Formats: sequence, C-alpha cells, structure tokens
Amino acid sequence: GRHQAVMQILKAGALYFVLVFGAGFVLGPIRILWVVPHFGMRMAELMEAPIMFMVIILAARWIVRRLAVPPKPSSRIGMGCFGLGLMLVAEFTLVLWLRGLSISEYFATRDPVSGTVYYVVLGVFCIMPLLGAPR
Repeated sequence: GRHQAVMQILKAGALYFVLVFGAGFVLGPIRILWVVPHFGMRMAELMEAPIMFMVIILAARWIVRRLAVPPKPSSRIGMGCFGLGLMLVAEFTLVLWLRGLSISEYFATRDPVSGTVYYVVLGVFCIMPLLGAPR
C-alpha cells in the first residue's frame, strides 16, 4: 500500500545519496591533493562538476530501474528530494566538521563561479530521477 510506496521512495533516495555522495567522497581527496595544486580550487571544482553530473545521471537511471521507482513525478521527485536532504545534512555536518568551518564561513569561502555550478549540480541531483530515467 501507501506505506510500502513511501518506503520504496525513501530507500531509493537513500541509495541515490549513498552512490553520489560516495563518488564525491572518493573524488574529493583526488581533487584536493592532485588537481588543486596544478589548476587551483575553482578549476578543480569546475573539472569535477561534469564527472559528478555523469555520476548523478547514471545513479538516478540505475536506481529507478533497479528499485522500480514508480513513474509518477511525485515518486521520482520524492526520491531526488530525499537524496538531496541527505546530501545537505552530510555536507553541513561531515564536510564542515572535516574542514572545521561554520556554515557562514562555508558559504563565505565558496568560489562564486564553481560554487554556483555546485548549486546547479545539486538542483540537477534533485530532479534527475524525474528527467534522466525512462517512464
């Protein structure tokens, strides 16, 4: 029934978060240790964005198929929004803790160009289960 459908959407959103955050967690140290020293933070973040974009597309499509997320827009957006919620919690707890920043310092230290791209990628992450998966 309805409870089962909601649990399926939450499970899909959680798995979506795990796959995409996991990819970012692997790429982060590579970006910081090897790419930033050669290209700078802005370029490094901009170079990572298309990789994350592809990860988002592939993860959304795979999970929608694998977990048979219903084609209703509310189900697909629910998956994306739950994944995004988990992503923001992880970003604002784990990342801020690791970097020793407050939320205001975090926003103040974001590059205006690559930061904007990052926020666009988060928006894409939220809606990709709806857009990137066959109905």
